[in-house]
Amino acid sequence: MNTAIADRAMNGGRLTGLEVELGGIIDSYNRVTEKLKVSHDVLIDEVRRLTEQLEEKDRELRRRERLAALGEMAAGVAHEVRNPLGGILLYATLLERELDSQSESRRLAERIVSAGRHLDAVVSDVLAFSNPHYPQGSPVALNEMMAEVVALLQPRRVERGCSVSLDVPESLVVAVVEPAQAQRALLNVLSNAIDAAGGNGHVWITLHNDGGDGFSRVEIADDGPGVSAEHVERIFNPFFTTKDSGTGLGLAIVHGIVEAHGGRVDVARRDGGGAVFTLWLPNGENRKPKTDN
Repeated sequence: MNTAIADRAMNGGRLTGLEVELGGIIDSYNRVTEKLKVSHDVLIDEVRRLTEQLEEKDRELRRRERLAALGEMAAGVAHEVRNPLGGILLYATLLERELDSQSESRRLAERIVSAGRHLDAVVSDVLAFSNPHYPQGSPVALNEMMAEVVALLQPRRVERGCSVSLDVPESLVVAVVEPAQAQRALLNVLSNAIDAAGGNGHVWITLHNDGGDGFSRVEIADDGPGVSAEHVERIFNPFFTTKDSGTGLGLAIVHGIVEAHGGRVDVARRDGGGAVFTLWLPNGENRKPKTDN
């Protein structure tokens, strides 16, 4: 109601019919204005949220296109290398068998064979990254698979001197995946986390049944040096690595495996230091991974 009219009413003044009507109109206008302001604020928040989602989708699309192009190039190089490499390994192995076991020439031949096998393993990883197939998955209990992955990496954990905690809900966390591929992806991510945590560090593994969104979630966090902002966009690129050793193919393969299943993998900096890798794996209800963290 208008301030002057309200003052008169409070002081016992008699209001005319026109003043009463005008006061009602003003009150209605104020209420509508307030509702419009609230609606405007809600709309602004929704536009901001949708803009962030669109930017995230655009980043994902650019990443997929970049990885697809890199995969095609890497596959071409790998095929060109594999044929002559097979011949080198064959002849080096034959030479190794012919030489005296105590001779220097035998030791040199053994080094050639060892280096050739290492290179062949790299070529196999390149082809695994560049030619992901689309598996027909089956329901798998991630609780059991993750526990097995932790057990398989126990020697590495002891060697690095860090601790690993596995937190799983009481109910089964199910994913529809090809077991061998899913296990390889989890092994790669956990192995990286153990290396990043290092001596006296810690790795946390958490499984989530998000329920209703069609995806189960695996979070693997460490308190290592973390991932810099400039590396976040490149970390799934083949041959990108911040380690002194390694091929830089581990996380590229993880990305390929998860994407081939219709899921999604993300990396973020962990509050308190370190990194968090999140894998969304389908549980069979639908095929749309969540886009917010």
